Amino acid sequence: MTTATAADYGWIRSSSSPFSYPLESGYTLVLVRGVSPAELLAVAGAEPRGVCEGLDELIEQHLELIDESDGWDACVLAGACTVPGEEGDWTLALALGGDFWPLGFMETLSAGSRVVTHSSNGGKPMHFFHWYENGELRTEFEWPTVRRGSSPDELNSLICEVGLGLTDEEASRVDRKAAVFALAERLTGVRVTAELLKLAEYQTAEMPEEPAEEWKGVIIDITDAHGVRTYVNIKNDG
Repeated sequence: MTTATAADYGWIRSSSSPFSYPLESGYTLVLVRGVSPAELLAVAGAEPRGVCEGLDELIEQHLELIDESDGWDACVLAGACTVPGEEGDWTLALALGGDFWPLGFMETLSAGSRVVTHSSNGGKPMHFFHWYENGELRTEFEWPTVRRGSSPDELNSLICEVGLGLTDEEASRVDRKAAVFALAERLTGVRVTAELLKLAEYQTAEMPEEPAEEWKGVIIDITDAHGVRTYVNIKNDG
């Protein structure tokens, strides 16, 4: 497990940070183990738009999508890439324009695996963190003093270790966004850096305006560092 803290993610607030645009426009960052970028986008029912090199190009594609569209609210573009993390490869998916994933998507994606997400809706002060395990929402919060999920207190020690704290006074003394980046790293082993975001090759796709119903299934086949295999065949029987 890593020892990341909020201090390791202070770069997200610098004037030259590649994450400035996601913070302004709204975003969701998703980390999932053992699911490929293509599989993630397929489960989301997203419409492929090709491949782009780096976050700058992903942002350009998002701005083009906004120009093509009737309104900002309908414009969510996701870019997904493979990154190293705990117990193997993970997929990092960054959706620009807000939190607009289909209903039940995270539960489906986390079947037999782990999903960690954090998000912002842009100009309004709404920022969320979610941890899913084996199809179940384990912990979620906007403000760390009010936690929900099947095990809302399981991350309490990590929340404190990354610098966030469990009281209003503690949480007000730290950059909460930097802290949830660190919390996500603690749960995934994925260190998100400015360089990673700038240089990654993203598979891009436009998120649907309505929840997707057309995908037929996805196979998640994971072998962890101890040689234990988890095989899940998720089918859409709707």
